[in-house]
Order: sequence, then structure tokens, then C-alpha cells
Amino acid sequence: MKLPLFVVAVVGFCLASIAVADGPADNRPDSVRPIPPSGEPLDQAQTRQLHDGCQTVRRIWGELLDNAEQKTRVGNKWQRAQHQQAFQTLSRLTPEILVFPRAVELALEFDQFYKPQDFDAAVTLLDEAQRRIKVAAVTPSWSRVVGIGDGEHRQLIIGGYQSKIDQSYQPYALVVPAGFTHGDSRPRRLDIWFHGRGETLSEVGFLAKGRTSAGQYTPNDTFVLHPYGRYSNAFKFAGEVDVLESLEHVGSNLPVDDHRISVRGFSMGGAACWQFATHYADRFFAANPGAGFSETPEFLKSFQGEDLTSTPEYQRTLWRLYDCPHWARNLIHCPTVAYSGEIDRQKQAADVMEASLAQHDIDLVHVIGPQTAHKIHEKSKLEIERRMDALAAAVRPDVPLTIDLTTQTLRYNHMHWVSVHGLGQHWETARVQARLDADVAPSRIEIETSNVTHLRLEFAPGQWPAAIPERPLIVIDGVELQGTPIRSDRSWMADFVRRDGRWELTSIDDSGRRKRPGMQGPIDDAFMDSFLFVLPSGSSGDDQFDAWGASEAEHAQLHWRKHFRGDIQRVSDRELTKQQIESHHLILFGDPQSNSVIARLADSLPVQWNTDSIQLGSSNFPRRGHAVAMVYPNPLNPDRYIVTNSGFTFREYDYLNNARQTPKLPDWAIIDITGGATTRDPGKIQAAGFFDERWMP
Repeated sequence: MKLPLFVVAVVGFCLASIAVADGPADNRPDSVRPIPPSGEPLDQAQTRQLHDGCQTVRRIWGELLDNAEQKTRVGNKWQRAQHQQAFQTLSRLTPEILVFPRAVELALEFDQFYKPQDFDAAVTLLDEAQRRIKVAAVTPSWSRVVGIGDGEHRQLIIGGYQSKIDQSYQPYALVVPAGFTHGDSRPRRLDIWFHGRGETLSEVGFLAKGRTSAGQYTPNDTFVLHPYGRYSNAFKFAGEVDVLESLEHVGSNLPVDDHRISVRGFSMGGAACWQFATHYADRFFAANPGAGFSETPEFLKSFQGEDLTSTPEYQRTLWRLYDCPHWARNLIHCPTVAYSGEIDRQKQAADVMEASLAQHDIDLVHVIGPQTAHKIHEKSKLEIERRMDALAAAVRPDVPLTIDLTTQTLRYNHMHWVSVHGLGQHWETARVQARLDADVAPSRIEIETSNVTHLRLEFAPGQWPAAIPERPLIVIDGVELQGTPIRSDRSWMADFVRRDGRWELTSIDDSGRRKRPGMQGPIDDAFMDSFLFVLPSGSSGDDQFDAWGASEAEHAQLHWRKHFRGDIQRVSDRELTKQQIESHHLILFGDPQSNSVIARLADSLPVQWNTDSIQLGSSNFPRRGHAVAMVYPNPLNPDRYIVTNSGFTFREYDYLNNARQTPKLPDWAIIDITGGATTRDPGKIQAAGFFDERWMP
């Protein structure tokens, strides 16, 4: 039985308060208040105590690992194998311990102690790290180390995982329901809760709150995961990856029911919930967004009083990356229950989505708290939980026979057994509607597409829902094609490529240079997977360019650490290794004269640095006083990007409101650097645009 579509809202695990309210005062790029704000300075003794505490934790954990590693080299072959396994088990616990000194070190680095309790919290976290080391030395199991007990009471767990993006240890908080004990293997529902905006939300504050607060909702027999989201970015970009990585980490250690995972949040967390529900609709049994924002222009106009009429067209196009109305139809696959306070200005988010869904004949369930401002009404909570519990109880693991996928980019290309691997044009709406009729012989799959050039249908082992043996018939945009036989484990996959306006059943070839999932741009996409700053060791011959490049490289590294709470991975151009080329997107600063890696790649790039000019496509720009920012497949490793002269593309002005945190540059830009960088731009953008689907200008 098909479930009705709903939309949710919920208040969040609000771990810190907003320091200064958003509004017109934050619309002045020449007067940007710092985020995160500086806190109250610690005295010398407190600072020394925390520094020493961090060093002690790192030292004793390092000694424990060193001792375990040394044992792997002694004894007979069987003993060495046992010691090696023990060492690996112990090593995997490193993030769950070192996340605590890292949190304290970041708070010290950026002066993020806002009240006396923050110092006490830092001390407590370091004590927790030492407790865990003692447990790990005796019983190196995840559940014992993080403190899962006998299940008599609900438990609040905090910890960390290691991110693939920059190898940093990122925090998470977790609610473990009463009744769950060490070794329990029964799969349980998991709710992801997105916290609200908190400009003072340091890792120390987040972890300290996770020890004492279970948040707004704690459904029975349900794990509740609170991701940190890499600070205050509405769970976008690296914050988005943080959610997926923390979920993977928790799921690798706990019996999570993959069919009963939901997303929920309020305020900034409500915005995140809309984003995840519309972009990853097939991963969640339900969504529960509240307040927040669901798109950029109308929200900033109504909430921020911001005039966006001068916004460049390429930035308007890039709003489509996260603006949820463009993705609203995907909620067919994700039952949603929205919440708003009746007199909350952020009710606008659900109103916009309600109008968008109505265009697809979907009636949004919108629970409204009577005469309520920016919070969740207590009676509304009861109604929301009734609906969420009903949706969780109605979950069936059956493979859906009907798929409806909408996308704007290959970054989000998947819905159950359908995935898009090529678009006619990025940032134009693409759709796939597919229906499998399993009651006929042979089974028949009818597909209609729009703006799609490469398509894959894939059923994992055991998922094929019809009879075997058979060769299904596929009808795609009116073209009939005979499929390959279903495999003996009831798996099946077929690729389709559109050539000269007609679909063919053929393998998708990714060896050529074309935009494909994970390699489609824009510049900001390179900062959602492992990347490495590659800094120039030479000179371009233009002192102004070299000074600008050094400043921008420093800015990119500082703000990666400050805003996305990351660790910096960098290397000189002369020291770059083959392994690093294979493993990372390369963030290159300089030009062919100053950076030997750019020089090595120059003949394979779509830009030419001539003696006096820069040529990109048919356009020419003076070389002096100009820089190229660009994302492009690395000619030395087409499965990784290179980026030139750019970090993530939004800047200090955009930190003041999460809806502003959208890509500010597309695939390429020519920058006039003579006036220097501002809080909004790296310089004056002379020209900017998107490469086509073949990565051509």
C-alpha cells in the first residue's frame, strides 16, 4: 500500500545560541562581524592546564599504540598475526579518543571559551579521553570504550570518527535507547537530528552538550544520531559529508535498521532536513523538517531583507545545488511531516515547499504550532511523533516498482535501482520515471527520461522482484530493448546510452572526458572528498600575482580550518608524490611559472597562459593582474579534480546567514586581482562560466 507524502519539522538538539540575530545589519559586506566570535580569554594557568592535558592524552595513547605495534614483530607467525589483529582493533579506536584533545585544541586556537563552564567542559572531555584509554588497554572494543552499559537506562554517548576529506577527527553525539546492551544485534530505527544554528558552537560545546542532553525527540527503541556538521554551515558541503560519514561510522558499530533511518531538524537543522530529504530521498523512511529555509532567494529577501537583484546569473544557477523546490518531486520517495510555528518568520520554508509540492499534486502535511514563534509547540510534538511512529511501523523492505527521480546535477544521481550517469546539460532539470511490471512475462520496464544521456538500472543480489529465468523488456522513451538475463543470485544490471537521439543497451564508458557522478563540478565539489593543497615554490614574475596567490592560499587554509573545522593537508609542488596524485583532489595555487605541477599539466588544460595573455576558450584576458580559478579533471588522474587558485568559494560575508552559503564560482572564473580580495570575492570577477558536458569551455 502506497504511503501518503508528508513533510516534518522538529526543534533541535540546539547546542548553542545565536550570538547576534540575522537581519539587515548583516547585509553590509564592508562591516562583517567575525564568525566564530572570540570568547573570553582564559588565564595563563587554565591555558597551560588544557595544553598539558591534550599533550598527555596524545602521549599515553601513542605509547599504548606503540607497545601494541611492537608486539606484532615478536613471536611465531601465529602470535604475530594475533598481535597484528589486536593492534588494528586498538588503532580503530583512535578517533573515539583523540577527538577530545582535538576539540580542546581548536577551542584554544580560535579563542572559543564563551562562559566559565566551557573550561570545565574541556577538562571533563580530557578526563573522558583518559578513561577511554584505560578501558581500551584492557578491553579494546568500541562499545566498551564509548561506555555502552547494561541497557537499564537510556544512554548519551559522544565520540568521533576520522573523515575521508582531510583525515580530521570529527565529533558526533548519540542517544542509545533503554534496553540496548553491549552485544545486542537486533536492528533498530535511527533518527538523524540536525541541530540549529550556533555561532558559538565549538566542538567542546557540542560534545559537552551531547553528554547531558538527549535533544527534542527520543522515540522508544530508537538510536538518535546528532552530527556536528562541521560547525555552522547548515550541513552543506563538508557538513553534508559529515552527516553521511557519522552515519556510516555509527552504523558500523551498532545494529541500525537501514530501512528505518529518518532525518529531522529545526531552524538551521530544518533547512538541513529539507536538503537531505530531497537530495537523498531513497535513504530515509521519513523526513521531519521544521522552520529553517528551503531555498536561497525568497528566504534572504523575506528574512534578511537582502536585495539580490545584482546576483550574477551563474550564482543564480548554482542556487539549484541546494534549493529544495527544484528537487521537491523526489519527496514521492520520502514521506514527510513539516512543522512551523504559526507566527514564526521561518514558516516561510515550509510554505515555499508546500507550493512546490502542490505543483506535483502532492499535499504537504504541515503541522502548525498555534500562536507559536520559533520553537516547537508541545501539542504539535505529540502529533508529529504519532505520524513518525506510524511511518516507521509501515516500513516495508520491498524494492519499489515505480521510481521517480529529479536531479539538477550528477552529484545527486541515484534513486533506488535507477541512477543517472550523464546529463544533456547540467543545472537544467533532469527526470527519470521508471516502472517495472513484474506480472507479465517477460517483465517489462517502461522508462521516460528528460535531459538524460547515460542511465543505469541495477538490482543488488536478491532484489530482482520478478520471476526468473527471463530477459526483461525495456522500453525507454519509446525505444524497445531486450535486456540481459537475470543472474542466478537475483541481481541484474543494465546500462543505456543515448546516441543521436536514440537509446542503446551498452556499457557506460567512463574512460573519456565527460562529466560523470563525482566528477561534475563546480569548484566547491572538490572540497567534499579528500583534497590536498599544493603550494608553489617558484615565482610567476608578477609580484602582485604572487602576493595575491600567497594571500589566497593562506585564506583558503585558514578558513577551511576555521569554518569547516578541518585539518590542513598541504605539500610543496616540488614534493608532490604519485600516491598523492592518486589519492587526492589537488588544490593548486599559482601559474605555470610559479607552480611546477600546473606547468606539468598546462598542455592538457583548457586554459593557456601566454606571455601577455590568458586564453580560455575564445576569450582572452591580460595575464598581468589576472588569475584563473578553475575545477577540471586531473590529466594525471581523471578520477580526481585539480582546482586552481581557489578554496571553497563563499567567504566571510556569507557566514552571516546559512542561506548565503552557496557556491559563488562555477567551473571557471577569470579574476582581476588588482583591487585585492574582499569579504565576498577573491577579486573582481571578469568572466565566469560552466564547462560543457565534455569539460570544454
